Amino acid sequence: MADEKKKISLGGIDSAAEEKGSFIKTVWQLVKFLVVSGLVTIIQLVLANVLPFVFDKVTTPVWGFLQGIFDPNVVFDPSTAEGAKQVAKYVVDASGNLLGDSAIVNGAVVAGGIVTFGYLLPFFLSNLIANIYGFYQNKKTTFKSDAPWYNFAAYIVLMIALILFSTWFQGWLVGIMAKIPWAWLQPLARTIAGLAAGFVQMVVLFPMEKFVLLKEKKEDAPAEA
Repeated sequence: MADEKKKISLGGIDSAAEEKGSFIKTVWQLVKFLVVSGLVTIIQLVLANVLPFVFDKVTTPVWGFLQGIFDPNVVFDPSTAEGAKQVAKYVVDASGNLLGDSAIVNGAVVAGGIVTFGYLLPFFLSNLIANIYGFYQNKKTTFKSDAPWYNFAAYIVLMIALILFSTWFQGWLVGIMAKIPWAWLQPLARTIAGLAAGFVQMVVLFPMEKFVLLKEKKEDAPAEA
């Protein structure tokens, strides 16, 4: 009975997977990683809906190198009522003044319109905070690692790069799908792009955490007789 309980527990399943060999062990780690990724997504969605209450009033333009990534004509759809509402809330001139109704001409944001940190920070922080939780959870349960603190610093740098790349990638993919003449595809474009960006993050993070950032701790060698 005790052995049965041990196998049902997470530690017991870990041990059973390890006994089956490295391939099964890796598959089981991937399953745990996907579960943690699901929790990360939930945390991210909650924060993405709460943080705008804190940052919506921020009208500081994003920095120069971010302006190309956060192009308002890619981030929003100015030709729709909802997109126009977002533009009115999050697009300013270089001095940080909201452009309001004058921001959109012929269904597009006028030249010189810049997205604010009020839009960027909720997206960025929700992604970063949720993935920090994911890092510690994967360290503790998925890979059982004793990685040093500086690996966490490396992870933060990697996540910042991934978040910025994902944002660019989503905008690029939405632009590609906008050119495809399938009416059913357009309402799904942003969702598909978001899922694709999440998949890219997972494909990068799993091997990076398993083989570089969160290597499994080595068991102490048995003492010599």
